[in-house]
Amino acid sequence: MTAKRALIALLLIACAGVAMAKHGKTFDDVIERNAERMLRDGRQIFRFDTFGDEAFWGGALKLHQAIAGDRLGGVGPGVSPATALAVGLKVDANALPPDVIQDLRRGRVNLNDPAVTLALLDLNAVVGLTGTRGQDGRLASVGIQCALCHSTVDNSIAQGIGRRLDGWPNRDLNVGAIVALAPDLSVVADLLQTDQPTVRKVLNSWGPGKFDAQLFLDGKAFRPDGKSAATLIPAAFGLAGVNLTTYTGWGGISHWNAFVANLEMHGKGTFVDARLDDPLQFPVAARAGFGNVRNDPDLITSKLPALQFYQLSIPAPMPAHGSFDSRAAAKGKAVFNGKANCSSCHVPPLFTEPGWNMHTPQEIGIDDFQSSRSPDLRYRTTPLGGLFARAKGGFYHDGRFADLRAVVDHYNRVFALNLTADEQRHLIEYLKSL
Repeated sequence: MTAKRALIALLLIACAGVAMAKHGKTFDDVIERNAERMLRDGRQIFRFDTFGDEAFWGGALKLHQAIAGDRLGGVGPGVSPATALAVGLKVDANALPPDVIQDLRRGRVNLNDPAVTLALLDLNAVVGLTGTRGQDGRLASVGIQCALCHSTVDNSIAQGIGRRLDGWPNRDLNVGAIVALAPDLSVVADLLQTDQPTVRKVLNSWGPGKFDAQLFLDGKAFRPDGKSAATLIPAAFGLAGVNLTTYTGWGGISHWNAFVANLEMHGKGTFVDARLDDPLQFPVAARAGFGNVRNDPDLITSKLPALQFYQLSIPAPMPAHGSFDSRAAAKGKAVFNGKANCSSCHVPPLFTEPGWNMHTPQEIGIDDFQSSRSPDLRYRTTPLGGLFARAKGGFYHDGRFADLRAVVDHYNRVFALNLTADEQRHLIEYLKSL
């Protein structure tokens, strides 16, 4: 840079500073207002933005028709609130008028009527699901949001009805069973080069709290042992400072948001990942061109910064007082950091490695089925904060360990830790306290 250009640059900076000072602003004010805006916008995107995915869920799969039922212009019996709650959908109490909440508490709402489901959609009260009415008043389409899988409620009104808990994985949500209700799964069957009955069989094999994000990449619906290849819905809280944010470390939050919004939610945006062009590891993705997705208009990319900002702002929830033995937990902390050496990978306070937090299957003593479906062929060290909020369905990517006792038993055996019964009990109480 020449001296003249440098002088001009300094003058521009000075003028900008004078302008901000004239309006009573400092750059700190600019930063704070930007943070407030991104938090507000990110929350809105996380909870309510479909990224244009109605074209898939409504236009292609016609899921709205199954929700409405033939009495209300759709097909089949329709989806009543009772059915919706049974498959894990949640209702946001803050979106309900006071009289409706009162009627719910007094049992005056007919939870067996699909028309009530449509009324809840009109109120934007079904967490993660949006309905659109046509000019004739019938349900014309549906779309899904991030909150469908990564939010639940506190059940303060009734089971499945309450205040939102963003970032908490919805381990009640039976994604496969919901999608299997769609009248037309031909677009999915064509992608996987199979038939619709097979697609429905695969979807119904997932069960509550599970989803197979890799199915549309490699087409592997089942493990070699015959079990479903689906994995547990992960938490979206406590991710600040965490590098790779999925079970098998595909990328950071922004990468995974773009991946999910484009390839799993089927929104309209841009996504680039040349790793998906590998026809041997990812034959479905390579065939479909998922390594380079372009849409015009792009309804996703501009929303990724605020969405990431909001997710990074969601802390891991703290366990309730009395839910663990505090004295035993204090002893367990010493075991965690000492004899068991858990902290060598689960480094406090992140409880994952700062940096590249990945391990081979051999290093953690499990099989390589799920890791082989990822580019790095490894598993991520999962952060441990808020374990109680994701205990339902088990631990590890596929829920193979039913509880923390099973996890501790596994590592005690694999690493030959020789933990005593008391040390194991103390360690479990410490993990429950995180």
